[in-house]
Parts: sequence; structure tokens; C-alpha cells
Amino acid sequence: MEGTKNKKLKLWELNRVSEDQFKKQAKNPMVIVLDDIRSLNNIGSFFRTSDAFNVEKIYLCGITACPPHRDIHKTALGATETVMWEYRPNILELCAELKQLGFAVCTIEQTEQTTMLQDIHALTNERFALVFGNEVNGVNQGVIDASDYVIEIPQFGTKHSLNVSVCAGIVMWEFCKRYI
Repeated sequence: MEGTKNKKLKLWELNRVSEDQFKKQAKNPMVIVLDDIRSLNNIGSFFRTSDAFNVEKIYLCGITACPPHRDIHKTALGATETVMWEYRPNILELCAELKQLGFAVCTIEQTEQTTMLQDIHALTNERFALVFGNEVNGVNQGVIDASDYVIEIPQFGTKHSLNVSVCAGIVMWEFCKRYI
């Protein structure tokens, strides 16, 4: 096309790994923990974003629905088949177990004492469990109390909150940059 300076790539030109290659490749040392996520579309978005950022696993806790479900699949676009996941009814037990496995539990929330997202480069841990909470109530206080860090995304508008799946994309990218 004449005058085109930057041609958009077709799907087959993206050099994506196959599902088998993805499952076998080394993962970024991050797991995602979903605490009572209500929206099936948000859950699907977490799967898709977790695939994009090559996370180890997603833990679905509390009322968070599990695949297979049509509305999860609608936004996951097949990522429920590539990203490892597990349901855990008790998030506090999971947090304790993840700490035993060497993960720093990082709740994404707004509290009195937080680490701002732009400052996570100072964290000395190598493995991270990123906890995201309910769309209305956020992460429950017991989980915040059990966390090693509370991470906050700086915001400059009037709303002081983001959709949880948008929040996830921002946070996962910032943590992923530690490994590239």
C-alpha cells in the first residue's frame, strides 16, 4: 500500500507460540489470586491477560467462578486452555501456602500504607502472588492483613478506582517488566 509507513501485522505474522509451546515454556514467577470476583467477563479477561504476560497460574477463590463457562470463554479467547488454574475455597490458607513456597503476597488495594506501583522495582522478592479483589468491596481485610505488600496504582481523576481487569493489566505489566 503506497504511503503506508507502518503496516499492521496479520495474525499469522505475529509468530505466536503454540498452546503446547506455551505450556512448556518457563513462566514469569507470578501467580494471580482472584478474591471473590463476580463478573464472568472480568474472570475471562484475567485469563487472557495472564496468558499475555506468561504467568505461572491463576487461583480462583471464594465466589469467583471457574471455567468452563460461556461468558468466561467469551473474553478469555481460549486462555482457559493455556493458563494453569486452580480453585481454592479459602484464600487465607492459600496466602499462607504461597508464602511457604516463597511468594511475596501483594494485594492490589488502597490502604493507609501502600507501595505505589511505580516503586515496585525496589521490592527484593523474586516471586509474587498478586491478589485482586471483588469489583465492589475490593480485597477483604483479612487478606490485606496477611499480605507482604499492598500495591496501589496512582490515579489522578475523580473516580479513584479502575475496573479490576484493567487494573490487572496495568499491574501485571509492571511486574512482568522485572523479568524481561
